[in-house]
Amino acid sequence: MRKAAHYIFLVCCLAAAFPAAAQDLHFSQFFNSPLSTNPANTGFIPDGNYRIGINYRNQWATIPVPYKTMSAFGDFQLLRDRLTYGWVGVGGMIMRDVAGSGNLTSTKAYGSVAYHQLLGQSSLLSAGFNVGYADKRVDLSKLTFGSQWNGNFFDSQMFSGEPFTSASVGYLDLQVGMNYAFFPNELVYVNGGFSVHHINTPRESFYDGNNKIDRRYIGFLNASLKMSDKVILNPGAYYSRQANVSETMLGAYAAYNLSGDGTQQLFGGAYYRLKDAAALLVGYQVSNFRLMFNYDVTTSALSAANKRQGAYELSLLYVGLYPNRSFSHAKRYTLCPSF
Repeated sequence: MRKAAHYIFLVCCLAAAFPAAAQDLHFSQFFNSPLSTNPANTGFIPDGNYRIGINYRNQWATIPVPYKTMSAFGDFQLLRDRLTYGWVGVGGMIMRDVAGSGNLTSTKAYGSVAYHQLLGQSSLLSAGFNVGYADKRVDLSKLTFGSQWNGNFFDSQMFSGEPFTSASVGYLDLQVGMNYAFFPNELVYVNGGFSVHHINTPRESFYDGNNKIDRRYIGFLNASLKMSDKVILNPGAYYSRQANVSETMLGAYAAYNLSGDGTQQLFGGAYYRLKDAAALLVGYQVSNFRLMFNYDVTTSALSAANKRQGAYELSLLYVGLYPNRSFSHAKRYTLCPSF
């Protein structure tokens, strides 16, 4: 029984090496990780000219080495004062994930470009792509396998029989996407997009063979609805599919105006990942800084395996204006409802 349980755990740790077995890295706060959701989000900043953000997620706290996912990103608008009906967005992102007792580590770095074209006075069409390099590696010295069970314990000095050809793999990765935003007045804003990840289907495997990463398809829909001078409601939906695995997330959070001018806001909301978890979200904004925290409560059968402990996630976002733009000008130019 111990042998079987240990082996299952190792399989889970190595699952990311097989594209059909698991999805890519992701965050519950998909709206606060714009460049990983869709490259067309690069430079699409309705209330600023540039933004810098970090994300951190910790899950499966009950296993010996919890899964930790981190990212940092930044994107900027270019030529907004020179192009009458559009602008260019450029940005970059680094993602890192460490999982399991074998320190299965994934590091990815991307550069992205997007173009945003105004369609009249109330809509915007965006298209973008990114190019990156991914590196995945595992510490084989920290892993043991079923063939290394000597009757009393797992002996790492015994021959494992596993057909590893390398403890690391690297590859070029490409993504493309499109977005559309509709903002008929100062009270309503709707934004939706679709992207395709791993369009070049790169090979990713520690074993010999041509194991390719399946393309991942992501669609999202966000809205911002100004209910009053004190409350803005932000509903959203996210869908992802890769191979035979899909993820659907629905929910909303509300922004409450604490200061009257919007420089201080309080956030609260909830999201539900179908057949998996409920995410409870709180946050606070002061000036240009926005901090959000969510806790995912597992609702699936995995809850018992995780001893009813969920995951938590933290995001910090800074949205800024270029020095030659006044705050009042930006307020008039913003695409989404604001306080």
